[in-house]
Amino acid sequence: MLKQRIITALILAPLVIAGIFFLPLPAFIIAMAAITLVGFWEWTQFVNASSRINAMILPTIMLGASIALLPTDPASLSHPGDIYRAILLIGGLWWLVASALAISYPKSADFWSKKPFLKQIFGLLTLLPFFWSILMLRAVNYDNNPYHGACLVLLVCLLVWAADTGAYFSGKRFGKHKMAPAVSPNKTIEGLIGGACLAILVTWLGSHLLSIEFSSLGQLFFIAIVTVIISVLGDLVESMFKRVSGIKDSGNILPGHGGILDRIDSLTAAIPVFALLYLWLI
Repeated sequence: MLKQRIITALILAPLVIAGIFFLPLPAFIIAMAAITLVGFWEWTQFVNASSRINAMILPTIMLGASIALLPTDPASLSHPGDIYRAILLIGGLWWLVASALAISYPKSADFWSKKPFLKQIFGLLTLLPFFWSILMLRAVNYDNNPYHGACLVLLVCLLVWAADTGAYFSGKRFGKHKMAPAVSPNKTIEGLIGGACLAILVTWLGSHLLSIEFSSLGQLFFIAIVTVIISVLGDLVESMFKRVSGIKDSGNILPGHGGILDRIDSLTAAIPVFALLYLWLI
């Protein structure tokens, strides 16, 4: 399994980075739409509907309608108007609610675990803001420098990867206080702190190497800390849904890594929150 994970990661990471940087925006939108649809398909396992195909109808219509109705040109995406701001705000608020559900699990499951339609709405709130927020970040300054937005997306990925790595090693070495033992017994407060420290360092270094400007060092630290916390909780949220559904992985599309949702669970939380703070609130 470890060998599979390493081989898949060595193949996947360069492909992801190449896609972020070298796909023109229209092709990037198509690629992200495909990834989002796969994510929705995997989410149908959490819904417990009578038919997974039927459970795909609503998210497919919602994703397709949003692409058809909302402008996807770089100028519109990179300067969020009211509708885009609403998407970012809804995404940010959802992750506050979802985090509360994960932290209070299993008590919170009494409210939602036996309501398929509500769990389908949870999927829409998870994946639609992720889709649109990553497009917004990718489109920043696109006409002047088509790689600037790609650097922003990569910076969030580096932040999340650093948080995961720091949390793993600091949790193994110092972990004593469980974050949400009913959801993920291995995640600890000490791991979160270690992950946050490494992520802040990587974000600071990455912003210099990638020429990403923040208005101040305090702004950088604030955005990094909030994004790290939400990304860790995003991982817990997917673990919660998998636990309730009785499944180990969201899929098997990636050998050794599970499904698409297993790989992007932290990013589905981190990218909307980062975009909300970077593009709008600050």
